[in-house]
Amino acid sequence: MAKKASSAPEAVSAEYRVLARKYRPQNFSELKGQEALVRTLTNAIQSGRIAHAFMLTGVRGVGKTTTARIIARALNCEKGPTITPCGQCEQCRAIAEDRNIDVLEMDAASNTSVEGISTLIDSVQYAPVAGRYKIFVLDEVHMLSKSAFAALLKTLEEPPEHVKFVFATTEIRKVPVTILSRCQRFDLRRIDSGVLEKYFTELLALEKVAADASAVAMIARAADGSARDGLSLLDQAISREPKKITAQQVSDMLGLVDRSVTLDLFEAVMKGSSQPALALLDSLYKGGADAAMVLQDLLDLTHYLTKVKVAPELAKDMALPEAERVRGLELAQGLPIPVLTRAWQMLLKGAQEVQQAPHPQLALEMLMIRLMYVSDQPTPGDVLKQLKDGGTVSMGGGPLGSPGGGSSRPTIMSRTAAAPAALGDLDAGVQACVNGFNDVVALFGQRREAILQSQLMNFVHLVKFEQGHLSLRLKEGAPHNLAGQISNKLGEWTGQRWVVSLSREAGEPTLAEVKQGQQQTVMNDIKAHPVVAEALKSFPGAKIIDIRERK
Repeated sequence: MAKKASSAPEAVSAEYRVLARKYRPQNFSELKGQEALVRTLTNAIQSGRIAHAFMLTGVRGVGKTTTARIIARALNCEKGPTITPCGQCEQCRAIAEDRNIDVLEMDAASNTSVEGISTLIDSVQYAPVAGRYKIFVLDEVHMLSKSAFAALLKTLEEPPEHVKFVFATTEIRKVPVTILSRCQRFDLRRIDSGVLEKYFTELLALEKVAADASAVAMIARAADGSARDGLSLLDQAISREPKKITAQQVSDMLGLVDRSVTLDLFEAVMKGSSQPALALLDSLYKGGADAAMVLQDLLDLTHYLTKVKVAPELAKDMALPEAERVRGLELAQGLPIPVLTRAWQMLLKGAQEVQQAPHPQLALEMLMIRLMYVSDQPTPGDVLKQLKDGGTVSMGGGPLGSPGGGSSRPTIMSRTAAAPAALGDLDAGVQACVNGFNDVVALFGQRREAILQSQLMNFVHLVKFEQGHLSLRLKEGAPHNLAGQISNKLGEWTGQRWVVSLSREAGEPTLAEVKQGQQQTVMNDIKAHPVVAEALKSFPGAKIIDIRERK
């Protein structure tokens, strides 16, 4: 006997629709963050000045396709054209359900050739079946080929009165100018994170799902201005925990680092506290944090601190918890702008290294060590300012004033020792005064004429120096116009006429020869020293390569 068939399964619930489809805006008032577009289209429809072609551009998920469908409903609604399509008439329902015969949506990426566009052009001449207009919506229009654009050009320039075109693209630069000039262009903006946060909170209330405010804020920030991306993340968060979405769950889902930890890490690095900073990095790594995400958080924090340093009042408008805002302001007050911009540049360059490194965590640690190493170094602007003031440059302690992990390397740089950094001290607008040939050579260095200074030292024998007159003998190989260049430059810098004449007299040795002679004298004295002589004797073949004066 055959077994009795099992009872039929219970009816399956209606197919689940993701939030991005379930809550797709149905009219202009529901569009989020696109006030300028809504205002322009509203005025155009109310006044009857409706363009024959619209170009919608913007990043993914800001509402380009949604706007195209709202335009189609607004124009073909049985109560229209209207800025508030009823959503109840046959035209509105058919467009919403993607079955309206007069609204043709085409993916340009799948119809890049002339053949695909030819089908569209052929159907343009036929009047709409039931609606007021025949509306063609082309998504990702920049994917059309050059020949397809050319084929569309004439129809787009002079379409029949019953035809409207709505184009959408994420890469407006790839659309030919000849196409753009025939369209009314609308740039859809990234949606502000505050707007998205409020929107997501409203949707969660409709879905009867509880969520921490900080969790919703994290999803809004991660959406990066895209409503669709944010709704996808919200869907994922609800799937992980249908009863209540917490900040910790969202952080784990996104692989984010707690912002307080990011603040701790940045502060330790800026103080040069190597042990706490590396310990934080290690704990983040063991906790599963991605090195690239840690670096992105540090970049975001550096940008935030720089922004509130320049304009502290902006901190009140930023979507951050009060504790983070207060601590961020305190950090910003202790960090000069040059230090923050230096950190930004190093982090930005390090981002490429982390992405390309075989072990991103090691690259991140090396980047943090570099940042800690320069934490107690003054910026170039500070060095020049202190040297110009005739003082000394003290390095050590970090910009936040706490040497922390042993990275402090106190050093005193004197003005004499840092002379190469002070070559620009002489203002170009101040007339110089020279009292000897050495002053002349030094002046060329101060005016950053390094080539001419080198030629003066190596090719010139001074025969006679007087104010306004130089008598020189040039060595073989000297540039033929050297005397003229010296005369012109000295006249420009000193404000008086200088005559530079060439002589056949032997003159003094060149400065390079003098320096070489001095070095040779020192070398001979060193070799004659009993200790050095004994060392050279004990190590046959040993040579003295260089002699440096101990400060």
